[in-house]
Amino acid sequence: LEFRRVLFRSMLVGAAFILIGMLLMSGGKSPNPDTFNVNEVYSFRRITLAPITIIIGFIIEIYAIFKKH
Repeated sequence: LEFRRVLFRSMLVGAAFILIGMLLMSGGKSPNPDTFNVNEVYSFRRITLAPITIIIGFIIEIYAIFKKH
């Protein structure tokens, strides 16, 4: 029973990291569709921080699946 709780908690943490990464990647809509804001689309948050957060989430998920007690 304790193993299931730890596994479930680890899976939720990994899923939370993936969800946070997806939310960090979203946005960037311009009020005028004729203009393209390079700094908004290719920002540090969308190009670097979000993918790293998603990869960390996947690593946590893989660790939680393969962890043995």
